[in-house]
Amino acid sequence: MRAAYFVSPRKIALLEEPEPAPPGPGEVLVRIDRLGVCGSDIHYYLEGRIGDQVLTFPASLGHECAGTIVSVGLGVEDLCPGQHVAIDPAISCGQCDQCRRGRLHTCRRLRFLGAPGEAPGAAAELRLLPAENCYPVPANLSLEEAVLAEPLSIAFHAVRLGSIIPGMRVGVIGCGPIGLCVIGVLQMSGVAAIYASELLSPRRQIAQTMGCRRVFDPASEDVVQAILAEEPTGLDVVFECSGDPSVIDLAQLLLTPGGTLVIVGITPHPTLTFNVHRMRRAELTFRNVRRQVGCMPQALSALSNGLIPSRLLLTHRFPFEKINEAFELVASYQDGVIKAIVNISEA
Repeated sequence: MRAAYFVSPRKIALLEEPEPAPPGPGEVLVRIDRLGVCGSDIHYYLEGRIGDQVLTFPASLGHECAGTIVSVGLGVEDLCPGQHVAIDPAISCGQCDQCRRGRLHTCRRLRFLGAPGEAPGAAAELRLLPAENCYPVPANLSLEEAVLAEPLSIAFHAVRLGSIIPGMRVGVIGCGPIGLCVIGVLQMSGVAAIYASELLSPRRQIAQTMGCRRVFDPASEDVVQAILAEEPTGLDVVFECSGDPSVIDLAQLLLTPGGTLVIVGITPHPTLTFNVHRMRRAELTFRNVRRQVGCMPQALSALSNGLIPSRLLLTHRFPFEKINEAFELVASYQDGVIKAIVNISEA
């Protein structure tokens, strides 16, 4: 079968590898039909690493995916061949202290699809997976819409960490796929106003369409001054979704005393600099987002009920043979791309 591998910086190749073994107890064999290109994938594509997770070439890749069950192992009763599934790419052990506390996403022995030294990437024609990582796709959703369940689940987790309640005034810095998903979940949560900041015009337009009160261009206006002119007491929660370390202080300045900064974006640098005195005097809370836990069903339900405008987010599609072009498009922010989908199969 074919699988995609990083073979050098900014180069992906399709290589042949053996098909997986038949599924064992509690496992399923999945034909991977659709793959989403994620911002974290782009870190590996451009830099060969995320923090201390460093690729050794060739390296398998990809984790946002949806597919079709091919066969099931013993004990799997709620999935069957031919069924479409969205996949949670984080495979936890279920036995460590973190798993016993319900923190499957910080499992001590976590194996994440496409992470160096962990689990094989999802950019392959077939993958053997635990059945518990596969979620049936509602009949009214397409396979490419099902791919959005994983990034959308991160947004649900981030909003939960922000302790959002109706009536809050919030900010979102960075309106890429995750930032836009956060905006969508915030709209569902009954906040009073969402203010966003984004460098790219097509993304600002989509954020506005999704219901932000104001969307600012940080290259041409002082975002802090502009938002505080409308909300003089500050915002209750700010979601940092850009991964730009320089905006941490900016986010602090937007917060009301007692406010919360939720850091969702992945910075390319191992350290951050921020004004600790501002953080202390205003008694601000910083929350870091580590993927998600238990939010895949919520995400699929929201997509199925039309609460998230998937047509605005799914912007580009590529055949498997052109996966390198898909990554290059996303890495270069070309052609108004939000979410690029790779069609691994003809399904």
